[in-house]
Amino acid sequence: MTTSSTYRYLATATRVYAGMDALPHVAREAERSGARRAFIVCSETVAQTTDLLEQVRAVLGGTYAGAFPRAKRESPVSLVETGVEAAKAAQPDVIVAIGGGSAVVTARAMTILLGEGVGVEDIYTRHKPGQAPIVARLNKPKLPNILVLTTPTTAADRGGAAVWDEKPPHRKELYDPKTRPLAVVLDGGALLTAPLSLYLDTSITTFNGLVGAAQSTEPSPFALADVRQGLALCYENLPRLVERPEDPEVRIHLATAALLANRASQSTYGVPGRGRNTNVDRQMRYHYRHLGQGAARAAVALGLLQYNRQVNAGVQARLAEALGVREQGMSDRQAAEAAEQALRDLFTRLGVPTRLRDMGVRREDFRALAEAEIAEPGFGEEERRIADVEELVGLLEMMW
Repeated sequence: MTTSSTYRYLATATRVYAGMDALPHVAREAERSGARRAFIVCSETVAQTTDLLEQVRAVLGGTYAGAFPRAKRESPVSLVETGVEAAKAAQPDVIVAIGGGSAVVTARAMTILLGEGVGVEDIYTRHKPGQAPIVARLNKPKLPNILVLTTPTTAADRGGAAVWDEKPPHRKELYDPKTRPLAVVLDGGALLTAPLSLYLDTSITTFNGLVGAAQSTEPSPFALADVRQGLALCYENLPRLVERPEDPEVRIHLATAALLANRASQSTYGVPGRGRNTNVDRQMRYHYRHLGQGAARAAVALGLLQYNRQVNAGVQARLAEALGVREQGMSDRQAAEAAEQALRDLFTRLGVPTRLRDMGVRREDFRALAEAEIAEPGFGEEERRIADVEELVGLLEMMW
């Protein structure tokens, strides 16, 4: 694959600690930052069904200053603002997030609001068709934060947070690069606290993102290395996760893949293929609360492979190469079909449904899902995004 000689690569100062006894690094990083009062953010599930909150509290010792154990999926605005008030009362000088994407995003959003002293409505990024996003300049200092992950998440090392609001646009972005974490801890015991179903879904979410990234052209050498290694880790360890759900090494490898995907996505990866794209899986998750992010995106990723086959056979063939399923003598189209089949076989092996009908998505909801998705801002993807209701309904029919 040809790589680009013109690119941007972001190498953040975040330190990553992985292993079976990595939790003590939380205290060391807090001490390194000069913190004296550490405030923990996690979900009720982590707080009530595991001893992880108590473990981190013990590691922090006298630095522990309180906790907000209420982080939830999609990080609702009202909950984030409640967390801000709890943090204000504790007067922390470092935030420790324990959990997956929900805890990480909730903690980061809280950090932004704490530093700015305002609400979400005052600073979220505005998107207008045909115009560059209007991003609020957030210049005030922000508290440092440390992450103890329990599931893979590509939300870890980022400078922004997307929260969910009952008022449209439902997805509101907050951005401040000063909120990137000091450290990310991949402790084997912490990762084992997540149920297999959750860990599998979040790992598949990572894999789906890497599948999309692998279909770009002219990537930077750095980002290409991240994506290829992330794909290899997922493709090898996803089946192992199902076979050996209590193996901490498997979980660490999959969490590492998410960090690689995270890093690649923030750098110049390459030029997307000519095909169409959509995030309608997001609306499916909003509408059907039983759907996980990974399963919903897997169905859409497979649908888009079919939908874009004619114009994207070349980049889909490169995906086949990255997965190791392109045989000698295959045409681009044959290789593209092999890539799709490899993904279907993998998802079937993992017990993940690949058709909307098997996921509980109703055909009578297609138009409402399409209209809701198209009404949401494109977040920089307007050029390739499906913005016609009939076209999107057609794609959903194909995926049915």
